[in-house]
Amino acid sequence: MMKALITGANGQLGWELQRARPEGWQLIALGRAELDITDSGAVTAAVQQHRPALVINAAAYTAVDKAEKEKEKAFAVNTDGAANIAGAAADYQARFIHISTDFVFDGSKSQPYLPHDSPNPLSVYGASKLQGEKKVLAETMNTALVLRTGWLYSCHGSNFVKTMLKLMAERDEIGVVADQVGTPTWTRDLARAIYYLADMANVPGIYHWTDAGVASWYDFAVAIQEEALQLGMLEKAIPIKPIRTSDYHTPARRPAYSVLDKTATWQILGYAAEHWRTSLRKMLGELKKGLRTEV
Repeated sequence: MMKALITGANGQLGWELQRARPEGWQLIALGRAELDITDSGAVTAAVQQHRPALVINAAAYTAVDKAEKEKEKAFAVNTDGAANIAGAAADYQARFIHISTDFVFDGSKSQPYLPHDSPNPLSVYGASKLQGEKKVLAETMNTALVLRTGWLYSCHGSNFVKTMLKLMAERDEIGVVADQVGTPTWTRDLARAIYYLADMANVPGIYHWTDAGVASWYDFAVAIQEEALQLGMLEKAIPIKPIRTSDYHTPARRPAYSVLDKTATWQILGYAAEHWRTSLRKMLGELKKGLRTEV
């Protein structure tokens, strides 16, 4: 039996990790209320108490725009908090998996980013996550697995898919950025990949995981509307206008191109991720069932 401790239990990924728990695994899932990862003493006490064989850090400060004004808070969670958990895991000889982000890159490439490509974050959020990666690897003497991902969505919590569904139901027209490109990723797929990687004895270093394929936020929004209409989750189609990043000002700069190269990860796992649109269809089907249940 594998005993694993998960931080960030109430986030999108933490929620899916609990739902996707492999048979026979024991999970200790701690949210912010149960464990403040910025408190090193509390982190050490939690790891000492539970003595997990594996620690998965899914906790993060993810408010990208807010982070521009709350720099100290972002670094406290994404850098120092990550280091606290990594250090405690190393002290008690637990394997450590840390979740990072495509926002460590500046988006200037026109080909998918490899794990060893030079990071150059454009935002406080990206910088805090990059420093977190470095501290995690230092604390664990490079034995940790750092898994970068991006554009996450799920049935749980706030995300782009659920925001688009709400706007499409309420408005006559929406504008969506068309010049930022990445890969939409269902957290269910990510959670399963994490468990497969956790089952492998020795996979240290930096790896990438998202679903397959490429999209702009505009493409993603169009797909959400088409799939939701097919499922009867929207009453009518509305116009979706492609807009430029420069037309939609945000406090934080975002990479124009943040597609990650997953080749190495897929080779290790022995399978490639499904295309993002296939996963979107599955997630919306689950969301529809949930909506019916709530009604």
